[in-house]
Amino acid sequence: MRFILALVVLAFALLGVSQNTKTIVSLHHPQRTKLFRHHSTTAWSCNTPDVQAFVYQSSMAIDADGAYRAYHPDNRLGLDSIEHAGHPGNWWALATDTGEPSGHPVVQGKNDPAPGYYVSMTSLYDAGIASERDPRRFVDAASIPYVVLPPEGFKHAQLGDFATVVNLQNGKVSGAIVADQSAPDLPMGEGSIALAVALGIDADPRSGGVEKGVAYVIYPKSGNGKPRTLDEIPPISREYFRRWGGSHKLKKCLR
Repeated sequence: MRFILALVVLAFALLGVSQNTKTIVSLHHPQRTKLFRHHSTTAWSCNTPDVQAFVYQSSMAIDADGAYRAYHPDNRLGLDSIEHAGHPGNWWALATDTGEPSGHPVVQGKNDPAPGYYVSMTSLYDAGIASERDPRRFVDAASIPYVVLPPEGFKHAQLGDFATVVNLQNGKVSGAIVADQSAPDLPMGEGSIALAVALGIDADPRSGGVEKGVAYVIYPKSGNGKPRTLDEIPPISREYFRRWGGSHKLKKCLR
């Protein structure tokens, strides 16, 4: 009987050691799974009990879409080159007179924020503003920090979700929202002018950006599908990042 009791005690002791070991391992190596791959960039699912998130590390191209002075009929005057908005017969980033990509681009009038410039669109917009000809309907890249996802990314996140973006070269961190979708043939890793400024990255849409060293944390189902203000984005994103585990968690997920 004593021998049997000893075996039972030993079994429970070993079970406890095994569970403790698993706990220690999980703390040092958080579970992550491959979510999707877009070109050369892999997005990893890296959740915590409180926060769902996926993470990827890549470059940052600069997106001017939605900025009031993004594009101009005189290509030299726009913040970005008109070729990034489309071409005659297929304007994917400009509002048109027919509401179709094949229409003619709409030019802002005297009562708009930037008369003479085209109305530039983002995938995320304010449904409370009915007219696509109103530049205020879209997310202003010059003032709102936002990230851009490829079509594959929207199988896991939605427009309006919150994000945290970290410049791994200088340690700067910025909150953001998901506000635009990129073309399938473009690499993953793109952010607005305002996001680049916040991260200390050259924010010129024509010549700026960085080729590597930017980490993106996207929080699926965290938004409400609507644009957000600068009063909302930083504190809400900061709270998600804190609850998720912050910089320490990010390093583990990017190992």
